[in-house]
Amino acid sequence: MSDTPAARLQELFDGHRLTPTQRRIAHSMVRSAATVPFMSSVELAELAGVSQPSVTRFAVALGFDGYPALRRHLRDAAPEGADRPSELNEYQQAVAGELENLRRLSEVLADPTPVTEAGKLLAASDPLPVLGLRAAASQAYGFAYFAAKVHPDVRLLDEGGTMLTDRVDAAVRAGASALLCFALPRHPREVVDALAHARARGLTVVTVADSAFAPVARHSDLLLPAAVGTGLAFDTACGPMLLGRVLLEAMCDHLPDAQARLEEFDAGAAARGLFVE
Repeated sequence: MSDTPAARLQELFDGHRLTPTQRRIAHSMVRSAATVPFMSSVELAELAGVSQPSVTRFAVALGFDGYPALRRHLRDAAPEGADRPSELNEYQQAVAGELENLRRLSEVLADPTPVTEAGKLLAASDPLPVLGLRAAASQAYGFAYFAAKVHPDVRLLDEGGTMLTDRVDAAVRAGASALLCFALPRHPREVVDALAHARARGLTVVTVADSAFAPVARHSDLLLPAAVGTGLAFDTACGPMLLGRVLLEAMCDHLPDAQARLEEFDAGAAARGLFVE
């Protein structure tokens, strides 16, 4: 098990049946893993958007006498001097947080099996619907843009509304077997509903989410977590973006004509003078 703050928290939560409110607290703790050992129960409650008694009950559910005992455990578990507030300014702290997220992602990818399986599922789906709404729309667009260069039929689903279900249904009728979803906070209810519908129609759902505790988890067949940065007014998503590119690589490994398609695109782009060298 990794000795990063988030990994220590994940290990602590493993094996516990948590209520939705408790999963929300756990999710918030993972997202702010470096600073949680120094938060009061009131501060954690505000971070998670729950009541202070809920934080106390959460600590008890994990086997502690109360929140102070949980916080003491987290402080004692950390290496000496690690993860304490630094002298970095807020912008540097945001960058440092993303570096920590990327280190964590690297450790998760030490076992490539889930990504390899996801790449195989995505390559086999023709067409391949790619879903991402609101904050996750750019992640879905980026994946779909590059995937279309190697996959015969990629369908970007980046707008909600009543047509979303229709477009999922159309992909199923055309032969889709899997759907890729990018899900980032705050999680739109439409995404959760769309994934539930997709699974009901027989699609295998592969999801890139900010946490294993994300609301989309229960509607995903294969969830690949990549934390977002929370140090600025708006979340940063370097981890999910990189994981999306890793998935593209894994998908290419299962598309025998991927290289030929890329070479065909490059030749066409050169003939058209598409890019400035």
